[in-house]
Amino acid sequence: MDQMTLYIVLAAVFGLYMAWAIGANDVANAMATSTGAKAISFKQAVIIAAVFEFAGAVLAGGSVTSTIRSGIVDASLLAGTPELMIYGMLGSLLAAAVWLNLASKLGWPVSTTHSIIGAIVGFAAVGIGMEAVQWGKVGQIVMSWVVSPLVSGVIAFLIFRTVQVLILDRKDPIERARRYVPVYMLVAAFMVVMMTLMKGLTHVGLQLTTRQNLAIAVVIAIVVAIAGKLIIDRIRVDPAADSKFRFATVERIFGVLMVITACSMAFAHGSNDVANAVGPVAAVIAVASTGMVEGQSAVSPWVLLLGGGGIVLGLATYGRQVMRTVGTKITALTPSRGFAAEMSAASTIVLASSTGLPISTTHTLVGAVLGVGMARGISAINLTVIRNIFLSWLVTVPAGAVLSVLFFFILRAVL
Repeated sequence: MDQMTLYIVLAAVFGLYMAWAIGANDVANAMATSTGAKAISFKQAVIIAAVFEFAGAVLAGGSVTSTIRSGIVDASLLAGTPELMIYGMLGSLLAAAVWLNLASKLGWPVSTTHSIIGAIVGFAAVGIGMEAVQWGKVGQIVMSWVVSPLVSGVIAFLIFRTVQVLILDRKDPIERARRYVPVYMLVAAFMVVMMTLMKGLTHVGLQLTTRQNLAIAVVIAIVVAIAGKLIIDRIRVDPAADSKFRFATVERIFGVLMVITACSMAFAHGSNDVANAVGPVAAVIAVASTGMVEGQSAVSPWVLLLGGGGIVLGLATYGRQVMRTVGTKITALTPSRGFAAEMSAASTIVLASSTGLPISTTHTLVGAVLGVGMARGISAINLTVIRNIFLSWLVTVPAGAVLSVLFFFILRAVL
């Protein structure tokens, strides 16, 4: 096996490991609110992820990806040393995957984007020089640790308060749910479609105007609301269940909504975060094939298939721990609370994408779950779990950087 073929094989193996780690950690918390609220089972979550995460990754993962995400490092500085780029990308993939693997084992929901960025910062600072890193961009990422959960937490708190005021605190919650849940469906569908168009489908090179995005989102939202209304009208009241828990039928109605948001979030997540695995792989393949370091690399269909397959495999085999943390350990979730959290996460991502604010999907969702818990009072939140999650966020970028430096030197010595 010649040297260049060896680089491509290692990139494929490390990329598959990274995709698996993304599935174990990131997809788990994208599905956690739905499973924690018991709107869907773990098996159903895996099936939904298998279909929608895979479809998002393969269909909307993009034919071209940035060599180094978020403009953290100037790729042109590596133009004269393509080997360094290869060692750096391989080391970064392995470092991010190992950190995500460890975090998943401990049940910590961490940001896959921040893991790979931390890894790339580590290799760039040591392999090229401290001046190669855009420290201003790194500062923006640190700022997002506070902004993401804070904004989504406030929005989730407000959404759940509207659910309480309009439905749960009323004398006729079932009739109120039949009336207002289709409206929530319309708003939720609109937000998730906008999130997909703005954050996901941009990778396909689909350049739609804001007006076109709005028109598509409105049409799909209306269709979803009408379909949801027809399904909700067929849900029968269960007096026995309602006598044990007053909102049993109401929560079944919200359960329909949660299935829709779970499918949508899975597609959007697959289309966006597969780049964390396939970007460095595509970079290694491009450099190994041409000897040139470019700012962007073409992504072969087999690389997207590798990323999509790895993500699904990660959730199915190792996703339970992170799912359990986000879905059940932060605060007790029901379909109505889980819906408020997911809708808040989607709304925050749409808001951030339109303003250019760098945020993490993971941090956004955890903040939203926290906000829903706060709507019921501080006693409804497990503060020990929150402390551990926040500490894991602080450690993610440095951990990725340190591991990346270690693997960079090992790979350079061995290869």
